[in-house]
Amino acid sequence: MLPLKRALRHLAALLLAAAVATVPATAAHAATAAHAATAASAPSHGWNDYSCKPSAAHPRPVVLVHGTLGNSVDNWLGLAPYLEARGYCVYSLDYGQLDGVPLFHGLGPIDRSAEQLSAFVDKVLAATGAAKADLVGHSQGGMMPRYYLKFLGGAAKVNALVGIAPDNHGATISSLTNLLPYFPGAEGLISAATPGLADQIPGSAFLTKLNAGGDTVPGVHYTVIATKYDEVATPWRSQYLTGSDVRNVLLQDLCAVDLSEHLAIGLTDRIAFHEVANALDPAHATTTNCASVFS
Repeated sequence: MLPLKRALRHLAALLLAAAVATVPATAAHAATAAHAATAASAPSHGWNDYSCKPSAAHPRPVVLVHGTLGNSVDNWLGLAPYLEARGYCVYSLDYGQLDGVPLFHGLGPIDRSAEQLSAFVDKVLAATGAAKADLVGHSQGGMMPRYYLKFLGGAAKVNALVGIAPDNHGATISSLTNLLPYFPGAEGLISAATPGLADQIPGSAFLTKLNAGGDTVPGVHYTVIATKYDEVATPWRSQYLTGSDVRNVLLQDLCAVDLSEHLAIGLTDRIAFHEVANALDPAHATTTNCASVFS
């Protein structure tokens, strides 16, 4: 019989291999389906329309920041039209691209992705004439902007950051990353091949730097929208931020029967979308509940 430690290594290898094989396949299927619907679903104006001028009611452009394995279109086929229909100038970017990997972004080093976000925000502000933007990000896209705010001067250009299921303190992927020590070489392989994934492992050098000295910076309003059914940014409470201007929201406190997990909360959940709209315009916020799915 194999020694226990060797057996655990074999088990970890099998589980990790299964996860690596399953997640991209699922994501690829979703992306293919979404791209097929893009022509019919994407709005003809307001989303990445650089002629859009913010209104008095919504004076700041909204920049949408996709998650890991996402992109500027597929991640926002639900939320971008939702906000555009409410009068916002809405923009989305691609970041963290790897050579030879189309569609699936957010895999490059996160500090460099934050530099891409910085350049994109400057472009949006120049086009719209606005002094500041609001950022809304899903998963990595809710965490990565914090690096921009903290280290790249973003706090002077951003009014609010809304994170939808953000992995602010790392993503254990339902504790799967805890198996890495039993899979020799796995962490090094991940770091070399997909540094953006390695940066999101709890305890990484990137996350240690990001969270040292506090989660937030002065002058920015922070909102975190989490779901207790999250299977990626786990444990879900680790998504929450601590600071003087932070609102942490659990989706199930707004609607107990909402079963959205990590992907659905950012892609299709109109209850979460309603709470995003409230965070962008708190002076005119309305109650978010199960009926918000019809709003």
